[in-house]
Amino acid sequence: MIDIKLLQRDFETVANSLKKKGVDQGTLDKLFELSSVGKTKRQEMEDVTAKQNLLSKEFGRYKKEGLDIASLQNEINELKSKKQELEDEVRNLEEELSSIAMAVPNMPDDSVPVGADENENIVLEVVGQKPTFDFEPKEHWDLPNGWLDFERGVKLAKSRFSAIRGQGAKLERALINYMLDFNAQRGFEEWYVPFMANTNTLEGTGQLPKFGDDLFKIEGEDLYLIPTAEVSLTNLYNDEIIASEELPLLLTSYTPCFRKEAGSAGRDTRGLIRQHQFDKVEMVAITTQEQSEEVFEKMVACASDLLTSLGLAHQKVQLCTGDLGFSAATTIDLEVWLPGQGKYREISSISNTRDFQARRAKIRYKDGKKNILAHTLNGSSLAVGRTLLAIMENYQQADGSVKIPEVLKKYM
Repeated sequence: MIDIKLLQRDFETVANSLKKKGVDQGTLDKLFELSSVGKTKRQEMEDVTAKQNLLSKEFGRYKKEGLDIASLQNEINELKSKKQELEDEVRNLEEELSSIAMAVPNMPDDSVPVGADENENIVLEVVGQKPTFDFEPKEHWDLPNGWLDFERGVKLAKSRFSAIRGQGAKLERALINYMLDFNAQRGFEEWYVPFMANTNTLEGTGQLPKFGDDLFKIEGEDLYLIPTAEVSLTNLYNDEIIASEELPLLLTSYTPCFRKEAGSAGRDTRGLIRQHQFDKVEMVAITTQEQSEEVFEKMVACASDLLTSLGLAHQKVQLCTGDLGFSAATTIDLEVWLPGQGKYREISSISNTRDFQARRAKIRYKDGKKNILAHTLNGSSLAVGRTLLAIMENYQQADGSVKIPEVLKKYM
């Protein structure tokens, strides 16, 4: 959630920053107005409370001394009524302010390039060599090895679900274990977390209320299937105060992820690129404000080195303001080369949200006597299904078989 105090203190800077993410100034004007009125009303309420407390002490003295308490009693009752009226006003103002603020995205870092959409993202680095073939490489869904069964996935659920069989299923499992081990060697502690989350948890990382249409809701329960392990890992520390010496916390987890893919009709309808259910190994970090930039670079390096260890050429891409996610202040995507498609496709997205999620989730750390909002970071390491298809396309043989990368053989 954006910093309302910063909005009050430096409205122009906040407005100019969020304009890059397409936020209408009218929304910020409304927030500023609500916060200003709310501040005034809270002060009025505090003044009334203080006066009521003072008169209540006087009331006790009047009774003790046998003085006339009628007028004093009337004044106290009036103050009590006024206080209740102000409390109702403040509560309504805060609810309206929160409702608007929860739908406002994070401010982008000053270093993020300004752009309208993904076409204005910037390639920072190309890593590794693309494979060469003495035959025309196929896309992963056309390989005749029988690993992917889309028809049976649809039969079991609906479109954009798939079933994976035999060596393909074994490779999926091998990738999960390899990624978790790789991250552990880089200092990330492994967690196993629920695959469902409640409303408070999803609000903490910014999925709710704005992106409710993309979530699978459990009927009759305050539960949703998680869209990413970022939700669960970050909120392990929801409404907690962490000792500064414990930071940074580096966390990793495997979970399936569930997304309705609302608004993506017609995009990537074939293959494993955009499924309603997919496996992912996630990295999350909770840091002090001073540590987050260094940890961000460490997370990008971890995901990139993981791809390199698998022999997969990829590129690092800095997202522009128009392609930046809701909670992100800055994001670097890793895009893997897919020879069957003849293009790079996203396989990891690493973001620093600064204190945006921590403000929503009340994640703080203690520095001396002061409680400070933490910084939270998240990144895919990696999307397992996309890594599987990348291996299928990059390691395919002329007969349609697929070689297994050397580092995965012991896991197979």
